Amino acid sequence: MKVALSTAGKFHLFDLARELHARDSLAGICTGYPRFKLRSEQLPKEKIHTFPWLTVPNIALGRLERLPRRVLASTQTLAARTFDMWASRNLPECDVFVGLSGSALLTGRRVQRLGGRYVCDRGSAHIRFQDQILREESDLWDGDFSGADPRVIDQEEAEYASADCITVPSKFVLDSFIRHGVLAGRLRQVSYGVNLRRFQPTAAPDADRFDVLFVGGMSLRKGVQYLVQAYTRFNHPAKSLTFVGTPSAALIEELVRRGVWPADARVVGSVPQLELKHLMSKSHVMVLPSVEDGFGMVMAQAMACGCPVIASENTGARDLFTDGEEGFIVPIRDVDALTQRLQQLADDPQLRERMGERSLGRVKNLGGWSEYGALALQTYQDLVDS
Repeated sequence: MKVALSTAGKFHLFDLARELHARDSLAGICTGYPRFKLRSEQLPKEKIHTFPWLTVPNIALGRLERLPRRVLASTQTLAARTFDMWASRNLPECDVFVGLSGSALLTGRRVQRLGGRYVCDRGSAHIRFQDQILREESDLWDGDFSGADPRVIDQEEAEYASADCITVPSKFVLDSFIRHGVLAGRLRQVSYGVNLRRFQPTAAPDADRFDVLFVGGMSLRKGVQYLVQAYTRFNHPAKSLTFVGTPSAALIEELVRRGVWPADARVVGSVPQLELKHLMSKSHVMVLPSVEDGFGMVMAQAMACGCPVIASENTGARDLFTDGEEGFIVPIRDVDALTQRLQQLADDPQLRERMGERSLGRVKNLGGWSEYGALALQTYQDLVDS
């Protein structure tokens, strides 16, 4: 059985591609990333097909926070549909096509016409669930999100309807699809892995401090607005809060205006994974309070570095660890719960150390990306055999 993949970016599909290649099942992967950014992906050149001409400029435009949303939505739609048209004509021959949702409809339908199976891979909650919760968050915080572009919603839902099955990374995402009318029998949960060779403990946290880490793009979606409030409320004589990932000047300005941005918060931007694992190893806790996050891979990365995690219900955390054992799981938007758990870890170093040790053990037992690849391949084989 040969499997072909498409993703306008990279995401987890390159991890999947490596696992399929190791099992001699990869037909090839189509991507919008330029080839020079894929040199470290450990795949044969002939297996990678690139079309960066619209995707790369679109990524750059997405980083311009002041760009009108309607303009950005139009460029994103154009880039996604153009990439899909290109992939439909350049996809290698395959038995199963796995397309990341949002830019795979034409390609999926073409594979079906040729007798293959189409898997829609969705890394986030159902598009309508995502749209609704992000609208709510924007209203609460005077954001500029007025809703997903109708063309994006139409594209996503057409993909959900056309695909032979939909793969999702967590029960949270699976439940969001069922809630919006998708039959459970069309859904398959395949949770992401973690690179245990790349992420492991490199140092121990400072026993005299309590350092809090956030990893991800700063946004209302990621719940930064709730983390900063909780951080200012719990007590420790030597605490710190570090943000790693793409910063948002607009969000910081809004939080400063509301008087909830901590004066001692440190924003370091994106860092290489070698530095990231060191930051995770040295931190006493990593917090991911997202209001919507299909499966926060940074949670598993932190756990692999021996760093316990506090995460919201809407991150896929329950598929990764047990509340109160390796970390804590809290309701979304609950500043009091976040504050309580941060205070609990700050007050009890032994609890934090136990959770760190359990986190490391739990992640090692999950099997990393190899287990993910095996489960994904079995899912595709079952689809072909059905």
